[in-house]
Amino acid sequence: MAALFRLIVLVLLLEVMFFLLLRIYIRSLRREKLEDIWDDRHPEMAGNNPARREFVRKSMVGFEKSLKSRLIWLVFVIPTAAIMAIVVMVNWQ
Repeated sequence: MAALFRLIVLVLLLEVMFFLLLRIYIRSLRREKLEDIWDDRHPEMAGNNPARREFVRKSMVGFEKSLKSRLIWLVFVIPTAAIMAIVVMVNWQ
């Protein structure tokens, strides 16, 4: 039982770490793309200005509700389901 508890804790810690890193990476890619879109649309206002920051902020709020952002949650579901399936198959009698 202690081994199972250690496995659960270890898997959850690894999943949380991977989730946070993946989320930061995906958000940074989207932010870069939005900044490039702003620079293409407004070449005279390129650079760090309040209008650009507001555009990126509003677009990132919309990004949080997108499918790509929600699919990151599969980091918790898929490994947990795989481990549960392995445990059941190994212990099936």
